[in-house]
Amino acid sequence: MKKMTFLLMIQWVFIMLAMLPNVTSAESKTADCIVYIGTYTSGESEGIYAFHLDSDKGTLTRIAGVTKCEEPSFVAVHPSGKYLYAVNETSEFMGQPGGGITAYAIDRLTGTLTKLNSQLSHGDHPCHLMIDRSGRCVALANYTGGSIAAYKIGKDGSLSEATCVIQHAGSSIDPRQQSAHAHSIDVDLNNRFVAVSDLGMDQVLTYRLNARQGMLTPAVDPFVKAVPGAGPRHFAFHPNGAFAFGINELDLTTTAYAYDGRVGKLQSLQVISTLPPGETKQAGQSTAEMYVHPSGKFLYGSNRGHHTIVVYQIDQRTGKLTYVENEGTQGETPRSFGIDPSGRFLLALNQSTNTIALFRINQDTGALEYTGTTVPCPAPVATAFLR
Repeated sequence: MKKMTFLLMIQWVFIMLAMLPNVTSAESKTADCIVYIGTYTSGESEGIYAFHLDSDKGTLTRIAGVTKCEEPSFVAVHPSGKYLYAVNETSEFMGQPGGGITAYAIDRLTGTLTKLNSQLSHGDHPCHLMIDRSGRCVALANYTGGSIAAYKIGKDGSLSEATCVIQHAGSSIDPRQQSAHAHSIDVDLNNRFVAVSDLGMDQVLTYRLNARQGMLTPAVDPFVKAVPGAGPRHFAFHPNGAFAFGINELDLTTTAYAYDGRVGKLQSLQVISTLPPGETKQAGQSTAEMYVHPSGKFLYGSNRGHHTIVVYQIDQRTGKLTYVENEGTQGETPRSFGIDPSGRFLLALNQSTNTIALFRINQDTGALEYTGTTVPCPAPVATAFLR
C-alpha cells in the first residue's frame, strides 16, 4: 500500500511539472524589462520613449508611442511598478516661474504612460529626482534654482503640492559656482536620509527623510565638503550601506565616502580621476552620471567630451576604488547611462549623437564589451527600468 502511494505521488509530480510554462530558466523570464528614456525636447525629441530590453538576446527594441512632455531630463519608476515620475527641466512651467514634475500611470502590458498630474518644482531647471523606498514621496533637485523640494504620493500615484522646499545658499571657486546648484538627490538603503550633491556649493548635503509626511530636515552632520572646484554632480549609495560614491563634474574625479547610516554622515575616503591614468582634463570635458553595479562589486561613471564610461572595482572591505578601464560609448556626450536590474547590461545614452549603445558587463571584472547594438533615440539623457 505504501509503495503504491509513493508511486502515485511520483506520477502526480511529473504531471504537475508537465503543466508548467515552457521557460528555459528563471533568469530568462525575469531579466527582460521595459526601459523608459528621458530626453531633452528642445530639438527633435517629443518626450519620453520606451524600449524593450531582452537580456538573453542582448537586444533593445522600441515599443509604444512617445509620451509627449516638456524636457523630461530625469525619470524614475515607482517601487510598485505602477507609476513613473519625470522632472520637467524648464524655467517656466504651467505659466509659473520654475520647472515642474509630472506623474504617470504605467500600462505594464504595453509600456504606455498616462498622465496623472503635474506640480511646480519651486525652482528653475529641476534635473534629478528620487522616489523613497516605501513609495510614499518624491523629492527633486532644482539645478539653476539651487533648491530641493518634496511631494507626497497619493494612493492613485498622483502628486501632492510640494510639502517641503529648501533653498541652498553658497558658492565656490569656479565661474560656474557663483551660486548653489543642487544637481542630484538620492535616498540611502535604510530610507532614513537623502544625499544632495550641490555643484555650486562644492558640498554633498544630507537630510533626514520623513517619507510619510514628505519632509526633509538637515542631518546632525549636514554636509561634507568636496575639493574646491570639484563640482559634485551625481551620487550613488553602495548596496551594503557602508559606502557611497560621488562623481564631480568640473574636475573629472570620483570621490569614495564612508557612510554612517545611523546619523547620515559622510566622510571622504578617496578621490580618483575618471580619466585613464596619465590623462588630464581637456577643454570641453566634464562628467555626468554615476551608478553602482547591483552586485556592489563595480562602479561606473560617464565622461562627456571624453565620450567614455569609466569602470572601477570596489574594495568590499574599505570602499576604495581601483581603476579598470575607460570604454568608449560608440557616440558622443554620454550625459547618462543605465545598468539593467539583472546587472548584465549597461545602456550608454549619447545625447549629441542621438543614440543608445548596449554593452555587456563582465561579471568578474566589471569591464564593458560593446554588443554591436546601437539604436536611435533623440537626445537621450535618462533611464528608468520596469521589470
